[in-house]
Amino acid sequence: MDRIREVIVVEGRYDKNTVSQAVEASIVETEGFGIFSDSERLELLRRLGEKRGLVILTDSDSAGFLIRNHLKGRLNGIDVKMAYIPDVKKKKKRKRSPSKEGKLGVEGMPKTVIIEALKRAGANFEEEEEKRDRGELSKSDLYELGLSGCDGSAERRRELLKRLDLPERLSTNSLLEVLNALYTRDEAYRIIESAAIQPASSTAQGSL
Repeated sequence: MDRIREVIVVEGRYDKNTVSQAVEASIVETEGFGIFSDSERLELLRRLGEKRGLVILTDSDSAGFLIRNHLKGRLNGIDVKMAYIPDVKKKKKRKRSPSKEGKLGVEGMPKTVIIEALKRAGANFEEEEEKRDRGELSKSDLYELGLSGCDGSAERRRELLKRLDLPERLSTNSLLEVLNALYTRDEAYRIIESAAIQPASSTAQGSL
């Protein structure tokens, strides 16, 4: 599966699921119009954009364009690429009736359409060598660092999020994605250790 260097911005979790089946990438949801009042998430997008660049991939209906234009205006000065899907008049499979404009969104697009939209937007497809050189954290790394699957791991995640000025509502999976978007594996280890978020090896072993 191809890996995209930029962070891909989509509207919701169904869109994220579809895109993640087409390419490897860090994907952030706007939670629909929620981004309009979510200053923390907007600041996260700015940080990710400064580090990796962004590709905005929203639906082709009016709501999708409102979100797209809002982000473009608020993220002035950031490398933002625009990826567009075609207008397809069709009902979404998970819904009983068509959307207001009757258009199929990102979640209903085939993998080939998603990949082509990203290519047209100018997204950077990484070579295998680049992927290996960068290195990434895994879920087992989070466990080793006491940030997942251990007694007190939720508190450690909250402390880490606070120290890194990241939204406190990030889930474990989202935290992993964000850390991999902002840092290499070695950088993330150093940052977590310097923040005194210590691995809880003894706690983890005691919970087995």
